[in-house]
Amino acid sequence: MLRLTWVQPEDLIGHELRQAAQDGRAPSAVAARWRAAGGPEAPLRAGASPRPASRYLRLLAGDLLDELADLPSSLADDEPTDLAAIKSLCPDWPSPAGTGPPVPGHADADHRRTGRLEAAWLGRAVGCLLGKPVEKLPLDGIRLLARATGNWPLNGYFTARGVPGELAARYPWNRRSAATSLAENIDGMPEDDDLDYPLLNLLLLQRYGRNFTTADVARLWLDELPAGRAFTAERIAYRNLLSGLEPPRTARHRNPFREWIGALIRADLHGWTNPGDPAGAAEQAHRDAILTHTANGVYAAMFAAAAIATAAAEPGATGSGGGQDVHACLRAGLAVVPPRSRLARAVRHAVRLAHEHDDFADVVDAIHARHTDVHWVHAVPNTALIAAALTHADGDFTGAICRTVSGGLDTDSAGATVGGVAALLAGSPAALPERWTAPLKNRLATSVGTFDGVGFDTLARLTHLEASRP
Repeated sequence: MLRLTWVQPEDLIGHELRQAAQDGRAPSAVAARWRAAGGPEAPLRAGASPRPASRYLRLLAGDLLDELADLPSSLADDEPTDLAAIKSLCPDWPSPAGTGPPVPGHADADHRRTGRLEAAWLGRAVGCLLGKPVEKLPLDGIRLLARATGNWPLNGYFTARGVPGELAARYPWNRRSAATSLAENIDGMPEDDDLDYPLLNLLLLQRYGRNFTTADVARLWLDELPAGRAFTAERIAYRNLLSGLEPPRTARHRNPFREWIGALIRADLHGWTNPGDPAGAAEQAHRDAILTHTANGVYAAMFAAAAIATAAAEPGATGSGGGQDVHACLRAGLAVVPPRSRLARAVRHAVRLAHEHDDFADVVDAIHARHTDVHWVHAVPNTALIAAALTHADGDFTGAICRTVSGGLDTDSAGATVGGVAALLAGSPAALPERWTAPLKNRLATSVGTFDGVGFDTLARLTHLEASRP
């Protein structure tokens, strides 16, 4: 029996009930009707329940999803999705960069910029790879598995060697990732959606330029993204496109994952191609994100893009953070997020925790306690963890990725974003410890376009070309 994940109405309704409560609607009456009919809760960690619902429950779930979508939100004024409305709420929205994109042609400058981009691609891959085997595991499991092999505080790739059988049975590695992402198995960078989406956005810029539209993103996905490689909000939007819906409705229709992490993991290219221009990066990320996400899901992408654009600024660039200060990067990220939104409040809280506690485990515990009612893939707690890890590690590469992955939640996605930022700040591939980068063998596996087996040095050159286009 085929149980397609992330699309069955009876599996979506539980997530939508939770999302409705979080974004200021009143779903209790709808929830009571669903439970009275015998409807199940949302699957805890997987994308589909083990058995299909009856025809009656499936039809009811669809009706209730539409009913929930019509409920008014008490948070709508503080958490808009429209870009003009977002800007109107951000008093510190950054000024557009006046210098334009970097112009290729000067050999030394091109070499330096390309090296920083190669570091960023590598760092994103390393952070993702570190988090892959423990994705979906609870925080206690991650800590126990690392301690069992003497890898706590986390300081290297996870290994199954030395893990007691009972512990391995209680906390099994991510089945799709263990064969390629445990230390003893790594042989190049395996495929992961956290790298596929940056590749798709590289294709997007090559085909449509930085003035692409959201419809261009949709066209590219239909051409280049296998449906089975899209998950959560992306899979729902893909289905909505095939049903004839157009963006931005693709993000809203029966999509309870519209504030999850998917848009954030697509943000790096928008930052890399707008060095020193956080406003331009955020606007670019917004056009991408609204295909699949709303409100805080969009803000997470804008936050990341603006922070990355600030990190990508040429060292010494006036007013940009100079590509050196992680704290300036995070402030730039917050400047493009509505300050009363749940995401902005969570990030400010996480940064404050990182300054107050010496032990990062205390920071993690406090973040988890604050967000106990939020799914582990939701953008709000993951963005908070990203900001806390970068702050606590002061931008140090190893410290940042290890803190992030040891914090649980969406380990590979958050690890990838943090790895990209910290590596960009490090400045070159040589600045990243070889024990992290050597196992990647300058080789990335993917099903996107003709990129399978591509080297990170090649990706850096291609990204620099896009960053240099007017």
